[in-house]
This record gives sequence, structure tokens and C-alpha cells, in this order.
Amino acid sequence: MRLLVVEDDSRLSEVLIRGLREEGYAVDSARDGQSAVEQISVNSYDAVVLDVMIPSPDGFEVCRQLRAAGLSTAVLMLTARDAVDDRIHGLDVGADDYLIKPFAFAELLARLRALLRRPPVVAAPTLHAGELTIDTAAHRVFRGSDEVVLTSKEYSLLEYFARNAGRVITRTEIAEHVWDENFDPLTNLIDVHINRLRRKVDNEFSTKLIHTRRGSGYILASLDPADNSTAHTAADLSGTTE
Repeated sequence: MRLLVVEDDSRLSEVLIRGLREEGYAVDSARDGQSAVEQISVNSYDAVVLDVMIPSPDGFEVCRQLRAAGLSTAVLMLTARDAVDDRIHGLDVGADDYLIKPFAFAELLARLRALLRRPPVVAAPTLHAGELTIDTAAHRVFRGSDEVVLTSKEYSLLEYFARNAGRVITRTEIAEHVWDENFDPLTNLIDVHINRLRRKVDNEFSTKLIHTRRGSGYILASLDPADNSTAHTAADLSGTTE
């Protein structure tokens, strides 16, 4: 999941970015409203953590512009202003949730998880794809009854696949939602992580879940192992062998 943190307090911004990245999120940052609007207009974010009191335009106006542009990106507003009227104003301009400073980082994580389950429809905290079960709250993955231990980046990649199960996902989409703005599209990092994910999720099972559509991208689906016309390995796409 890719997030944008909009916070002009450099210390708090660094703490949020570091903590969110440790939780497996891809995180970009902005220090003022104008930069935030520009980044939201060119990048695809799953959620925005938006401080209200940022240099012009303020967080209320950033959120209003985001909604006016027809974007449904989840917005979690942060503010030291706890007046009821401020909270009402934030929700009225399109914020999905409102967190008062100071706050516990664990609460921010829980609120983000709730928001990311919500759009575009309310989704269950547990995702399923064939024998695969993903507990999005605990970040635990099971194939059948066996737990699959993943790194934070592998988990983020698998969760994104699961939220788009049955649909071909392009490399561009993966880069936009699982990595941040510093991702180098010329590297084979996506192939490397998908190969590692396959070893952990698929190698010991006859039914494979992660497939490559040559020239298109990847798909998470329970396909017939004998159907070689549509499912290929990552080696087919990258030109390498494991």
C-alpha cells in the first residue's frame, strides 16, 4: 500500500515515515499543501495522512481539492486542534477520519488499516484466494493450515495481489502501490520479490496462485496447473531462470 504523509513538522514527519515503512507501507512525503496537491495529482495513493496546519493551502483545502477532483483516496487528518467545529469541518470537506495530536502510533496504524479496508466498499479484515488466507490486521499469511513467514515488502506485495485477485496487475501498478517515489523502474526488483514470494507461497503446492501474463503483468488466481497458455513464471517475463 502506498501512502502520502503531509506534515510540516520535520521531526514528526520523519517518525511517521520511518514507522510506516517498518510496517511495510511505501511512503512518500510532502511538507506543504501545494506539494501535496501536486503529488496527489500525479501519483496513485491508497491513503493520505494529512496534517491540517500545513503551509498554504492548509489540510482542509487540500482535502477539498482532492474530493473536488473526484478522488476517493482515504484521508486521515491529523491536528492539534480538538474543537468540535474543526473536526466537523474536516469531515465535511471529505476527510475519512480525524486523529488529534498527540496520538499513539499504534492508534494511527489501526485507523489506517480500517480506512484501507473501507474503499471502495467495506472489505473484510481477512482476505482469501484459494487456500491462501491473509489477516490484514495482524499481517499474517496462511496457505492452508501452514503459516507463511514473509518480509514486510513481500507481505505488502501479496496483500496488493489479494486485493486485486483475479485481475491482471501491471508492473506500473505494482510500482505505484507497493514502492514509493524512489523506485527505479529499470531495476528487476519486482521480479526478485515475486520470485521470493512464489518460493514461499507456491513452491510446495500443486496449485499455483501467482502467475505471470507475458507482456501484461501478474495475476493472483487459482488456475489449472495444466493451463500453460496463460500462466507463466516470472522467469518468462524477466528472461532469467531460477
